[in-house]
Amino acid sequence: MQAGLDEFGRLDIVVANAGIAMMQAGDDGWRDVIDVNLTGVFHTVQVAIPTLIEQGTGGSIVLISSAAGLVGIGSSDPGSLGYAAAKHGVVGLMRAYANHLAPQNIRVNSVHPCGVDTPMINNEFFQQWLTTADMDAPHNLGNALPVELVQPTDIANAVAWLASEEARYVTGVTLPVDAGFVNKR
Repeated sequence: MQAGLDEFGRLDIVVANAGIAMMQAGDDGWRDVIDVNLTGVFHTVQVAIPTLIEQGTGGSIVLISSAAGLVGIGSSDPGSLGYAAAKHGVVGLMRAYANHLAPQNIRVNSVHPCGVDTPMINNEFFQQWLTTADMDAPHNLGNALPVELVQPTDIANAVAWLASEEARYVTGVTLPVDAGFVNKR
């Protein structure tokens, strides 16, 4: 963060986008996804808060969660459960931070993508997980719109809007960018 402050002189927008998929099974999988997907988001925001408050000009914090943070996930493996728990935890962080930081005119929101065409989905472990997931369950990976994966640009556009002045009165919002995945549940 200090390098950004040195170059740009101020901090206006924070995007906590650290995240990993469930890359391994068992307790290690649980620990890994909780550490990165929840604890990493917490630390990112905690580091930025003092600067945002000290500047006294408000700001925008956008936390990247997942559709799984709104509707859960269809696996009982600890890595998958950890992923869903972490992404639900991000919603709790967002709501608490939104209330806490509103008096300083700092907005906090979360974005909830479905599958995004990135290496997080396009990897051997995730593809193997898909072969064992119960695709007939209500939580299956089907989107309402006829698209299998959304593009990174779709998520970036939502983040850019939430960080913009156009969304100056939007705070405490969970914004699915998910081709109707959550609504279909």
